[in-house]
Amino acid sequence: MEVYLDNSATTRVFPQVAELMHEIMLDGYGNPSSLHKKGMEAEGYLRTAKETFAKLLKVAEKELFFTSGGTESDNLALIGAAMANSRQGRHLITTQVEHPAILQTMKHLEEKGFQVTYLPVDRSGRIRIEDLAKSLRPDTILVSMMHTNNEVGAVMPIAEAGALIKRFNPRILFHVDAVQGFGKARILPKRMNIDMLSVSGHKIHGPKGVGLLYVAEKTKLMPIVYGGGQQMGVRSGTENVPGIAGMAKAANLLYADLENELERLYELKSYFMDGVTKIDNVVINGIPENPNGLEAAIRNTAPHIVSVSFAGVRSEVLLHALEEKGIYVSAGSACSAHKPQPSATLRAMKVEPALLESTLRFSFSVFTTKEEIDYTLDALYGTIPLLRRFTRH
Repeated sequence: MEVYLDNSATTRVFPQVAELMHEIMLDGYGNPSSLHKKGMEAEGYLRTAKETFAKLLKVAEKELFFTSGGTESDNLALIGAAMANSRQGRHLITTQVEHPAILQTMKHLEEKGFQVTYLPVDRSGRIRIEDLAKSLRPDTILVSMMHTNNEVGAVMPIAEAGALIKRFNPRILFHVDAVQGFGKARILPKRMNIDMLSVSGHKIHGPKGVGLLYVAEKTKLMPIVYGGGQQMGVRSGTENVPGIAGMAKAANLLYADLENELERLYELKSYFMDGVTKIDNVVINGIPENPNGLEAAIRNTAPHIVSVSFAGVRSEVLLHALEEKGIYVSAGSACSAHKPQPSATLRAMKVEPALLESTLRFSFSVFTTKEEIDYTLDALYGTIPLLRRFTRH
């Protein structure tokens, strides 16, 4: 049996998406900037994609820009906004648990003379609103915060943060990295005071190499890619028509029955957590305290991510032991998986040092079944005691 539980790293493409992209690559292959029929056909796919995302996000089509993925969307939002608004101030705010696409971009901006405040998080991986309030300054021009943490599934208080930022100063821009959150929650930028929002195709059963950036009208943004002036000059380059159409198709499929699918995922998450905690010396990371009980606490996290620390077992050893049984999981963020250093997210959450290198991430999707969870739990029940005995010797 093959069980893929690394959906936070990437997802399997919907068959309908692959079919559409195949059709476009063979028949609808025109350049959308061309004035002839083939170009107009290609441009039609882009219009349809914009209509799709505008409807799902409840924004205007002219506020949407297609990119090569979540990383480029994040870079364009941060660098483009910082450079375009630097005369108003040079102070930026983010969190300690962001994706490298944000953290490394912030480091780059620090080298360009900007000041960056990195907000700490609590033991569940969420920022404290009071810390954000204390960090806002007259020279703050941008706040960037992920919607959903890609390692532990913590969900940030986005709406509350957006309201706070705009009360302090309506001119401060609020960027949200929704790469893990889009398709796992209803995100409405205008209601949540979000000025810029990043999305990635391959996290929602679409293709790799394509992304989206929502930019609220009148937001000042300097381009970081120069060329033919496509997409109103904000993001030059011939558009990836098959990828864009595929990403929009995936979004449509994912949102067609979103509420029921989220309910199913939360049930799977609870079921898995109940099963895995039957193993001795296991810690679930990223679950906030809730006076209404564990189930209510789980509903305040992402429905598809479970971070588990197995005391006394090295994560890489367990990862490969599960792989031998056809189960694919992750030891953390796939974007930093080849760097042999403890997770910055887990360290920021004050996870015990002994557990930092004993943590695996299990992430689910629309394709994940209860039978696959049962198979995974059975594998863990047999593997963990064996590895612990081996480690002790």
